[in-house]
Amino acid sequence: MIDYFTIGLTHALLALAAWRLMLRGDLDNPIARRKRPARPDGIAESGGQTGQGDA
Repeated sequence: MIDYFTIGLTHALLALAAWRLMLRGDLDNPIARRKRPARPDGIAESGGQTGQGDA
């Protein structure tokens, strides 16, 4: 009984996550991707520091 509940719960949560991702409007809009605010730590998304310090 517990095994079926666990499998059902995890599959339901994955289905819910997929459903919410499909409903997002900014996934099909390439302009929305460019209008994202800058990262708060000031590091560019493409390259830069790797978080390993100044070594």
